[in-house]
Amino acid sequence: MTEEDRAYEADSLKENSKEWAPSFTVDGVTYAASIFWESLQNVDAPFLDAKEAAENVLVGADLFCVKHGKSPQLGLAVSSQGFKKGMNVAAVTAVTAMSDATSLLAVFKVDAGYWYLCVRNDVILSDGDVLFVNEQDAKEQFVSMLSVPDWSKKIAPEEWGIEDTEQKDVAEVFASGLDVKLEKINALRGTELVIVILLSLLIGGVIINFVSKTLFTTPTQQTKVVTRRAQKKVVQEVKKIIPAPWESMIDPAWVLDTCRQNILSLVAISTPGWVNTGVRCSASNAVTSWRREFGRLSWIELSLEQSGLSFTNKSIDARGTSVTVSVPFKDVRTITSIPKVNALTLRNMINDLFQTLNLSISIADGKVQVGEKIYNYLSFKVVSKYDPEVWKSLLTKFSGLKVNNIMYNNGTWNYEGTIYVQ
Repeated sequence: MTEEDRAYEADSLKENSKEWAPSFTVDGVTYAASIFWESLQNVDAPFLDAKEAAENVLVGADLFCVKHGKSPQLGLAVSSQGFKKGMNVAAVTAVTAMSDATSLLAVFKVDAGYWYLCVRNDVILSDGDVLFVNEQDAKEQFVSMLSVPDWSKKIAPEEWGIEDTEQKDVAEVFASGLDVKLEKINALRGTELVIVILLSLLIGGVIINFVSKTLFTTPTQQTKVVTRRAQKKVVQEVKKIIPAPWESMIDPAWVLDTCRQNILSLVAISTPGWVNTGVRCSASNAVTSWRREFGRLSWIELSLEQSGLSFTNKSIDARGTSVTVSVPFKDVRTITSIPKVNALTLRNMINDLFQTLNLSISIADGKVQVGEKIYNYLSFKVVSKYDPEVWKSLLTKFSGLKVNNIMYNNGTWNYEGTIYVQ
């Protein structure tokens, strides 16, 4: 491994270690945040779903919790990342306290950083519960979601100066919420099995009861019972066919072209005394900020007005020294891109390509559950001096490619994405 590789790996680890934290404290009570959320199918025996998810979705998870309501969800956490059994779950407390808001976008300033919470139609998004250590990360994530319409409630620190938002004290919010704690997945195994056995016996008794009625009641009663049971069985067996993630993917070539165009347009906005701090671009929008070194706020506002770009959101901090804007994307182009190789073959192909280019790349295995199926992929991260136009012909040669983020700062491009495998 070269010095460049070691430095790159160290920077990546440093970046990841500072990105989020597992908990914060409110009035002496520790709350778990940065929980991974997914839908809960077996409400009566959530341990079964938790155990399966720990083996297939968030591998290594050993703690879980349940959010009840219109859309029951399962929360997963890994104790080695700082989570502990018995911690109150912040997201559940907040959601139950603000149950009138079916779609909630919020950032709360807490002792350990800035807690980001995103709920759509009573569902906590899988990446909608993150305790950011860095304020700018939380702000960029919040601003990037503002382009999504129809929020019931928007909460943000007052000093961010974002229109149509309100500031709330997290302690006041938590005062009226329900407390749900993290539990060990394996610790509940015996209890859950007993519940399953009891439910099985109960269902068996019901079936025997129906059979006995079928044999010993009048024909009219018999016909009625059989008809109702047959209808119920048909409803239970109907399953929605969920397409594979690569059957409808956002065209990576479109993402690379669109991000390149908008990033270059944003960094070209030049204002005396204001410095661009970098641009983050995804398939939905591009977000960037400027920091004041000297000059006036009216100067940067005039530059934005004359840029010719359309901004859905613009926020200015309380001191008028930082301006953040978001450029939304429309007419997203999708394609079908079926994976053609397995993980080992793809890894070897990528490593060979980057060895030829004498560049470093970070690769990691991953998997995602869609419905009842598990899909494997390789995630990658590349740091380069070359813009998306150069990388387009190289990256798009891989089928199953998804470009997640492109970041630009002072001549350096960061590419993050996933490639699905067979």
